[in-house]
Amino acid sequence: MTYAQIVQSMLELQQRLNDETNGVGWEDGYTKEGKLISFRRCIYMECAELMDSFAWKHWKSIKNPTNWQNVRIEIVDIWHFILSLLLEEYKRKNPDKEFIAKEVISVGSFNDFCKETSKPNDEDIYGVLNDIELIIHKCSGFGFDLGELLSAYFILAIKCGLNLETLYKTYIGKNVLNAFRQNHGYKDGSYKKVWNGKEDNEVLSEILENELEYDAIYQSLEKAYKNAK
Repeated sequence: MTYAQIVQSMLELQQRLNDETNGVGWEDGYTKEGKLISFRRCIYMECAELMDSFAWKHWKSIKNPTNWQNVRIEIVDIWHFILSLLLEEYKRKNPDKEFIAKEVISVGSFNDFCKETSKPNDEDIYGVLNDIELIIHKCSGFGFDLGELLSAYFILAIKCGLNLETLYKTYIGKNVLNAFRQNHGYKDGSYKKVWNGKEDNEVLSEILENELEYDAIYQSLEKAYKNAK
C-alpha cells in the first residue's frame, strides 16, 4: 500500500468504530445517547496519561525505566482521537477519505515519520514530555490548527520509536481491542480490563507479535478474555 492508502485505511477503520460506538452522525458532535463529544479534550487527556508512562515525578519512583511498549500503545490511543477529529472536521469540508489522507501526508513532518524507526532515548524523556505538552497546548488553546497538531504528533511519535508502519500495525490491534471492549460492556462499566494480572493492552501487545489480521486478533482476544480470572 502507498502511504496515502495506509492513512486512508486507518480513517475507514476509525469511521466504522465510531459509527458502531457513537452512532451514525457522531461527526455533528453528539453520541446516539446525546452525550457531547470533544475529541480535542480526549487528545489532551490521553496525553496526560501518556506522561505518566515516564518517571517525571521528582518525588516518586525517580529511577523507574520507561516502558516504551506502553508509551507506543498510548501514542496510538491518541491517534484514534486525531483520526476522529479529522473525520469530524472534514465532514463539513470534504468527507472523502482519500482526500483527507492526501491532506494528512502533505504535512511537513510526515515524510520523516515514514523513515526507519530509531531506538528511543531514555535520556531524552524531558524533551519528549515537552512535545507531549505541545500537543496538549495545540488542542486546548485558541486558534486550533489541525496541520500543526499533526506535525507535533508525528515528531513525538518519531522520538518514541514509531513510524507509519509500526503505527499502522499497532493501530489495527488497538482498533480491534476498542471494538472488543465495546462489545463486552466497556460503556456500561461491566468490562474487565485486567486479565489474569495483565492489562488488556499488555495482552494485545503479546497477540500482535504473532497476529496482524483483524478477525484473528479479535478471536485471540476473545479466547484470552474467556480464560481471564
